[in-house]
Amino acid sequence: MIYPIVAYGNPILKKEALDIPEGENIQELIDSMFATMDRANGVGLAAPQINQGIRLFVIDSSLMLDEEDQEKGIRRAFINPIILDEYGDDYGFEEGCLSIPDVRAEIIRPEKLTIEYYDENWNLKEEEFSGMTARVIQHEYDHLEGILFIDYLNGLKKRLIKSKLIDISKGKVPTDYRMIYPLK
Repeated sequence: MIYPIVAYGNPILKKEALDIPEGENIQELIDSMFATMDRANGVGLAAPQINQGIRLFVIDSSLMLDEEDQEKGIRRAFINPIILDEYGDDYGFEEGCLSIPDVRAEIIRPEKLTIEYYDENWNLKEEEFSGMTARVIQHEYDHLEGILFIDYLNGLKKRLIKSKLIDISKGKVPTDYRMIYPLK
């Protein structure tokens, strides 16, 4: 199933997501999230972005990497994740979001992280990620905390995109994928 993506302005994007009861069968939801992400040409998708207030996200960081990159990307689901640590040098990279189409901004994040999560088979994992994979994880993890990438912008930059954000919330933005607009 391909879900519509929740647009900026919907309150679910600003709420902290709830844990999923351990062992719950969510494989169909995970498969649908991957299909939705792929259809929208995204590299990550968090459950709140499909109007599900639960702690789940999927990523495919291989789409962010070039052939000459030493890092290998991953395609994976993260259930009830907890970032245990973020470290390394901070660096900037231009981010975007399926819920905030046509808005991009340079966001500073640490280059590495350690995360604990359950995989699709409810196996508990603790792993370290770096580079683009870490960045995609950080961005999607923020969605579970009710944080959007634009929340990291300073006041001036937020004012510069305010009219775009209003247009997005009203459905006045072209996309190649279905969206749910809060004010339409």
